[in-house]
Amino acid sequence: MQKKLNIKKGDTVMVITGESKGQKGRVLEVDREKERVLVDGVNMVSKHTKPNTKAPQGGIIKKEAPVHISNLMLVDPTSGKPTRVGRKLNDKDKLVRYSKKSGEEIK
Repeated sequence: MQKKLNIKKGDTVMVITGESKGQKGRVLEVDREKERVLVDGVNMVSKHTKPNTKAPQGGIIKKEAPVHISNLMLVDPTSGKPTRVGRKLNDKDKLVRYSKKSGEEIK
């Protein structure tokens, strides 16, 4: 069974530890099996490529590498600071994520 994660595709997150510490970015992809997340502009690596039809010259391409989910924190929509995430029932009896820092619902 896969673990329920607090971070979803499209969320804005901040890296709290590691080489990219302090960087913010938008979540592009979530791998629930490996508990890793691909964040736009964070944890950039150089990939050496052979010449092909897409890149006839070949060379070095910069691309994002996945970051473990434990190294990320969701950014609070109101203050712009990292926050913990909770779950609660809203007025329509639907389970929603909310920011523990501001108490505001996360869309």
